[in-house]
Amino acid sequence: MSQFTKEEKVRFQHVDYAGIVFYPRFLEMLNCLVEDWFEEALDRPFSKMHETNGIPTVDLKIQFKNAARLGEILTKKLWVKELKNSSILCGFQFVNESENTVLEGEVTLVNVAFNPERNGIKAEPFTEEMKNKIMNYQL
Repeated sequence: MSQFTKEEKVRFQHVDYAGIVFYPRFLEMLNCLVEDWFEEALDRPFSKMHETNGIPTVDLKIQFKNAARLGEILTKKLWVKELKNSSILCGFQFVNESENTVLEGEVTLVNVAFNPERNGIKAEPFTEEMKNKIMNYQL
């Protein structure tokens, strides 16, 4: 089994006056990692999924370990810790070029379906095909 990995350069848009990543930008980087995982590894791009479904975050645990600085390249890693009927518990870690962890934690995502009026959602089980793809990332 494997981790899903992407690199991201820390840009001016990510940092505060001190030149370190402002903590909400880490959450945006994490969301981009999840979105890339769904598109590139699970063949379920958000642009198609969100026509009828979603995958909201329902629980998030984060530890900020070290500062990430303007210009650094972060390696973002995501893996599956537990797959349930309609939810996934993922671990994640962001590492800088010196192999120092800057961020780590867990995120729980739930597969949901929108009602026809798009004013409500409810949990929906993953298909067997999707479960098999997700399981390729379980450590």
